[in-house]
Amino acid sequence: MVEVLAVIPARGGSKGIPHKNIRTFAGFPLVSFSISAGLKAKMVTRVIVSTDDQEIAEISRFYGAETPFLRPDVLAQDSTTDLPVFQHALNWLAEHERYHPEIVVQLRPTSPVRPRDCIDKSVQSLLDHPEADSARGVVTAGQNPYKMWQIEAETGSMHPLLTVAGIEEAFNAPRQLLPPVYWQTGHIDAIRPSTILAGSMSGRVILPIVIDPIFTVDLDTLADWEHGEWQVMEGGFDMVWPASHRRAMPKKVDLLVLDFDGVLTDNRVWVDQDGHELVAANRSDSFGVNLLRQAGVETIVISKETNPVVAARCRKMNVTCIQGVDDKATALKKILLERKIDPKCVVYCGNDINDLPCFSLVGWSVAVADSIPEVARQADFVVSRHGGRGAVRELCDLLIRSNNASSKSSQ
Repeated sequence: MVEVLAVIPARGGSKGIPHKNIRTFAGFPLVSFSISAGLKAKMVTRVIVSTDDQEIAEISRFYGAETPFLRPDVLAQDSTTDLPVFQHALNWLAEHERYHPEIVVQLRPTSPVRPRDCIDKSVQSLLDHPEADSARGVVTAGQNPYKMWQIEAETGSMHPLLTVAGIEEAFNAPRQLLPPVYWQTGHIDAIRPSTILAGSMSGRVILPIVIDPIFTVDLDTLADWEHGEWQVMEGGFDMVWPASHRRAMPKKVDLLVLDFDGVLTDNRVWVDQDGHELVAANRSDSFGVNLLRQAGVETIVISKETNPVVAARCRKMNVTCIQGVDDKATALKKILLERKIDPKCVVYCGNDINDLPCFSLVGWSVAVADSIPEVARQADFVVSRHGGRGAVRELCDLLIRSNNASSKSSQ
């Protein structure tokens, strides 16, 4: 069997989007999409993550990748290119494990939306063409370079960036008459190790792996992130999703159960000299719960705290509130028994350790974006917003869409 190593470069020092590689994307840490793509590929025999960050390494191992080393800080700078990172990985594995793969696959975390077969296609392409140095994912270009211009600094006039032999004024020609052009993506690169060790991430003979442009989701800015999540959640892509214990959202939801502190609030508290407490909540969460109620789904709050502010906020939201609960799992079982609700039709949202026992009692468990790491890892889904900052509204919108879709399909 051909030894194929998938390497996922995931440094911890991203400045554009802090801790980008483990930021939650569509319910999962971003790096987990690339890990799962490597693990599910038939022709990949080993998946490692090259990182300088202990937390990224821990999460990567949870999702099934190896982290045999921590990348040196000097190879985790903003200006660090791919080449020294991959040379370091190959040299380290050769020195410490006498491991020498025949093909190396690069899976960039910032291109999480991959067709299921693109990795195996790229590896097979190299195997079928021994003269090739690498294979690279490309899509048809959205903007044609034959219609692009350069502006002369001295005169201020323009001239075409490219010309086409046999076509006068290619910039005025119909697109169909121009040569097809392609844009490289971050989905997949398959490279021979000898090419990397010789000083190149591509070599001279590069094979194309043409990918449908609908899979082009690159995450460089927060605007990209928001748009990418919308594409993934609404687009119905036949893509590689992270492999984990996580369950799908129930087709029908009858009850939403919420923790209070850290879910309906941002987990902070203001205390005056007399011991009176104030918390910050989000009006959009309240509106979301109201919309959910109109869609036929009730909401209940279970809180460990016994505090007038909890009761007051729940009255304002018109939801049932159960306070002073040390054992949330027992309280939840009692609620479901008394109301004769099927646990499979219940969603629970929490943020801390005392919420974990409830996760296995319901059909779908959800964590807010700033949950403690253990809770986020064990939840079926992680919303993109923080507690007290629209997390509940985001969840309500998801449940409403799911229930509406279920109702339409049953008609």
